[in-house]
Amino acid sequence: MFKNPWFETVAEAQRRAKRRLPHMVYGALVAGSERGRTIDANTKAFGDLGFAPRVVGHKAQRDLSTTVMGVETSMPVLISPTGVQAVHPDGEVAVARAAANRGVIMGLSSFASKPVEEVAEANPNVFFQMYWSGDRDAMVQRLDRAKKAGAKALIATLDWSFSNGRDWGSPMIPEKIDFRTAAKLAPGVLPHPGWLWKFAKEGRIPDLTTPNLKPPNGPAPTFFGAYGEWMQTPPPTWEDVAWLREEWGGPFLLKGVTRVDDAKRAVDAGVTALSVSNHGGNNLDTTPATIRVLPSIAEAVGDQIEVLLDGGVRRGGDVAKALALGARAVLIGRAYLWGLAANGQAGVENVLDIMRGGLDSAVLGLGHASVNELGPDDLVIPPGFALTLGGGGSAG
Repeated sequence: MFKNPWFETVAEAQRRAKRRLPHMVYGALVAGSERGRTIDANTKAFGDLGFAPRVVGHKAQRDLSTTVMGVETSMPVLISPTGVQAVHPDGEVAVARAAANRGVIMGLSSFASKPVEEVAEANPNVFFQMYWSGDRDAMVQRLDRAKKAGAKALIATLDWSFSNGRDWGSPMIPEKIDFRTAAKLAPGVLPHPGWLWKFAKEGRIPDLTTPNLKPPNGPAPTFFGAYGEWMQTPPPTWEDVAWLREEWGGPFLLKGVTRVDDAKRAVDAGVTALSVSNHGGNNLDTTPATIRVLPSIAEAVGDQIEVLLDGGVRRGGDVAKALALGARAVLIGRAYLWGLAANGQAGVENVLDIMRGGLDSAVLGLGHASVNELGPDDLVIPPGFALTLGGGGSAG
């Protein structure tokens, strides 16, 4: 479809993904909830921040590497765990290989379409993600399986409130894909032969099951079966978070924090790190942009645990801004999925190269030799930009 498979920005990857994918698949990537205000706010807020570059004293060599929960990464950009990746036949394995080739950490969703064993083989630096779903025995079984496969950390995502309804309409995602469903979806799929051909070459159709949630003596549930279990599980308490962290027994990241009081409670629960996140705008709409609440959380707990950020990161300059405001690293989601849709594994590598190039340019222009030197003085921060949510104290 494209004479030159390379693209120079994430925006171009998104345009190509939109052209290549059936509308229901592309719609699932865009996702969002209600009016989509938080999706827009996440990206717009990065544009509201400016840089304060230096004119002399630039460093010829820049070090972009760091560690996250003790695991080395070539740059402070992690692959955020996302659910069933039916945008490409190789799915999460292609993403894991791309991340390994670029020296970055792979976050793998428990709702992924590829088993943790295959993904860990493709990239040994895997962080396995779980929701609070099912009973404790089921959760322990999933933890043990991920640990046995070689996952080096656990990501607990707890910020989901099952918001639904989108002003622009929600995509129709089937329970499973069989010949009858394929015929029903044909009008939306046939105009996108490139996407269809990739699966045809592999001799299979998109898999909507979740192999990492497979019980010891039973089939892997469908995506909606897993989603139903999640919805029916009573929400966790802070004591449950501490239990999960203890059961895992290793590096533990809590994803979904936007409030200072929650961040302090996370410290009390013994987490290793947290991610300032609003689920990419897929949760409660009109939640503030994560970059706006990052400084207060980093100030409150950044000297005790590692603070990461996700939501709205589309270029390397966004990464630099997050680091300048206190993040140790960022996670990207839609950006790499668009790359995967546009050009498979090479497309994900393309997105990671875009992130690296933009980050390196920012570190150079700001006169630093390392990403660890970035700070608020490197930014032009509009009055009232930073927000503090939940100024309460620790758990009592």
